[in-house]
Amino acid sequence: MTDIQQTVYVVEDDEAVRDSLELLLKSDGKPVQTYESANAFLRDYSDKMAGCIVLDIRMPGMDGMELQKKLNDKHSILPIIFVTGHGDVPMAVDAMKEGAVDFIQKPYREEALLEKIEAALEQDLEQRKTLDEKQEIIRRIKSLTPREHEIMDRMIAGQANKVIAIELEISQRTVEIHRSRVMHKMGTHSLAHLVRMVLSVKDLID
Repeated sequence: MTDIQQTVYVVEDDEAVRDSLELLLKSDGKPVQTYESANAFLRDYSDKMAGCIVLDIRMPGMDGMELQKKLNDKHSILPIIFVTGHGDVPMAVDAMKEGAVDFIQKPYREEALLEKIEAALEQDLEQRKTLDEKQEIIRRIKSLTPREHEIMDRMIAGQANKVIAIELEISQRTVEIHRSRVMHKMGTHSLAHLVRMVLSVKDLID
């Protein structure tokens, strides 16, 4: 996996809190970018962004939960940590049901927030690694010829070479050659591994 430049995106309408968070994160050696509103962040948002979002749950205009829903609609995988006031805990719990990774209540200890951010950044890396692996599997599947793809589908379905040969009206030796090419192009020697690879990207290629 290529090196990823992760950034902590702080979305907070209170300028003093925003500046304080920026100073804290920079002093901890983390790249940080701040936004005064959810709309400002949304205007900048790109699926190339890596890192995590520290998001205030209550803001004028679009609030944190509305921004989360819009990011979900865009299939964003950026982990979100919500910053909440005392009365916002039920909202934060709802936000976690929608995919937020954590929340922290004001006033919070800086060390506690940094720990949550570290965990979110680690999750982001793991998600991106998994996504890279899936993209590579899809690339390999696309490298198959139509006949190889057909043979692979039958292999995954558990059909023996002899059955494939009969149903496709080709020789068993031809099936064996195609099967060997499928395994080579997919980068595996194991049928069980091939099945796991293809199933892992089924939702992306259907």
